[in-house]
Amino acid sequence: MAASIIDLIGNTPLIRLRAASEATGCEILGKAEFLNPGGSVKDRTALGLIRASEADGSLKPGGTIVEGTAGNTGIGLSLVAGALGYSTLIVMPRGQSPAKRDALIAAGARIVEVDPAPYSSEHHFVHISRRLAEDTPGAVWAGQFDNLANKAFHAATTGQEILAQTNGQLDGFICAVGTGGSLAGIAETLKQANPAIKIGLADPTGGALYSWYTHGVLKSAGGSITEGIGVGRVTGQLQGLAIDHAYQIEDAEFLPLLFNLIRHEGLSLGGSAGVNVAGAIRMARTLGPGKTIVTLLCDGGARYAGRLFNKSFLTARGLPTPPWDAESAVSVSA
Repeated sequence: MAASIIDLIGNTPLIRLRAASEATGCEILGKAEFLNPGGSVKDRTALGLIRASEADGSLKPGGTIVEGTAGNTGIGLSLVAGALGYSTLIVMPRGQSPAKRDALIAAGARIVEVDPAPYSSEHHFVHISRRLAEDTPGAVWAGQFDNLANKAFHAATTGQEILAQTNGQLDGFICAVGTGGSLAGIAETLKQANPAIKIGLADPTGGALYSWYTHGVLKSAGGSITEGIGVGRVTGQLQGLAIDHAYQIEDAEFLPLLFNLIRHEGLSLGGSAGVNVAGAIRMARTLGPGKTIVTLLCDGGARYAGRLFNKSFLTARGLPTPPWDAESAVSVSA
């Protein structure tokens, strides 16, 4: 019996991705982070940030946690805060999926929505959240992008779990970057255990990190329908991180993989997981057959149905559409 939802965060299983493994001759394993109580890998980030604030004394009983987030970290923070007696104030940019906003409300978060702005602007949602935390009595700013408690928690939990679940017998790990906490923390643990393990970055179009890790220049081009990944700066989590392989993943590459996972493996996943699986396939082909590669299945697909599985939305952008047509569903009267 779990004492609270806190005890349900982490220890997620690895799932063999059959089609990806068979196509590459490798074992491609996805860590099922969508099974966390808040539905995403960001539950770990939330718990790590809150525990660190408790430990340094900045978060007092009954206090408020303020954060700028596109959605999943806010959901995780709100649920963990509720379990531990805190409240949350979440600042998010407009234009995120309505399902994420609804999930935040359902998790008990107070929400402030702001217009999208570049990170260099004082009106960026992260900067606004920091100022709100400074002006709110009894509040702390989570600061997931640069607060190294994020990376440390992934190193201590997610990375260690992957080592244990594979008996240390893996050749590569790859994922996309939102804050960089997952990638950097897991990479730290894996490299300490075995420096030969390769670390990969899967970056959607519109992100600048592919350019950074391949050419040393932060440069982005194009865009993506994914949410919460594809950042335009080297966050605090990424400082000092060495990448062995970097891949740029287009929407048209990962969408058919997502559709195939639903139809043939019963896995409905979000866009970041799609980018991760595409990156794992790319890494498998780089390393060659017989290797074991792990990635993250960050969250489920339901929060993105209006984009990822919306035929009209995808067709208007010239993107692949699901092989099923939800828009042709028939209503039957009793």
